[in-house]
Amino acid sequence: MTDQLIIDGSYGEGGGQILRSALSLAAITGRPIRIDNLRANRKKPGLAAQHLTSVRAAAMLCDAEVKGAELDSQTLQFIPRKPVWAGDYFLDVAQARDGGSAGAVMLVLQTLLSPLALAKGVSTVTLRGGTHVDMSPSFDYVHDVWLPTLARMGVSAELSLVRSGWYPIGQGEVKLRITGSGKLLPLRLEHRGSLLAVTGRALAAKLPAHICERMAFRARDLLEQAGITAQIEAVVLKAACPGAGLYLTAHYENSLAGFGIQGKRGKHAELVAEEVCSALLHHYRSGSALEQHLADQLILPAALCRGESVFSVERISPHLVTNAWVVEHFGLARIDIALAADGTGLVKVLPSG
Repeated sequence: MTDQLIIDGSYGEGGGQILRSALSLAAITGRPIRIDNLRANRKKPGLAAQHLTSVRAAAMLCDAEVKGAELDSQTLQFIPRKPVWAGDYFLDVAQARDGGSAGAVMLVLQTLLSPLALAKGVSTVTLRGGTHVDMSPSFDYVHDVWLPTLARMGVSAELSLVRSGWYPIGQGEVKLRITGSGKLLPLRLEHRGSLLAVTGRALAAKLPAHICERMAFRARDLLEQAGITAQIEAVVLKAACPGAGLYLTAHYENSLAGFGIQGKRGKHAELVAEEVCSALLHHYRSGSALEQHLADQLILPAALCRGESVFSVERISPHLVTNAWVVEHFGLARIDIALAADGTGLVKVLPSG
């Protein structure tokens, strides 16, 4: 495909999701793209370090010609020159900016995963940067929720944590091994079934052990009050700078749901636990199969399947709507979103192929 697709980066939530999804789909389809108004709706528009790393990552996969790949750029041209191939890849978010960066490596991984899942062969990816960063999926979420759900779609991937990385220094490292099969399977998650278990980890890096222990204790207590028994491990990690967070997974008969929050200086460990448990219980009471974050991350792979995917979600987020718009812009699928009166929704992804 040689006709350039022009994408308005200010559409919808107007953030980095448009960039990541467009890069993945350009690499997969071989279609040249130009994105204008990059991250126009953010406090600081344009490419930040983690976004620039996603551009470099996608370009490596398909030997793309890239114009505008620099910090703060608000226009990007991305022209794939070869099909995506399996291989060994290394990326460090810190290299994208003088002085380093704790940019979220899980978002870079999000850009790479679908193209590599469709490229036949084994690939390994080493990513350095922030592994537990605000406004992005944590390592725990990707490892415990996202990848197991994608496994049901035929994605064979293993993710390991070498070292955790927290804001503002980062310097974490993860390794991904993925075996591309060349095809993805549709996903039907209309009904989640009964809640089987809640598991999780309370983490403290370069901080006293009592911080993660208090998060774990308070979370177990809150969930027990709601009639839910939880197995939550308190873990002290080594890292380049202090950090803390709580990450819980709800295991249903047919689906997984993940919830997590990073701690902040001056924020009590108990408050972190209360916020995470509140999110888990809100989803639990919604009756939906998926929480809002997992749903928006499944739109793109579902569009690449042979067959219709359907899933219920607790809330139709701006990220989900934006991702649906990008997919439809490429002509890969039609996304039907039915919103219920209580705020929950049903999403149908009907691939065009």
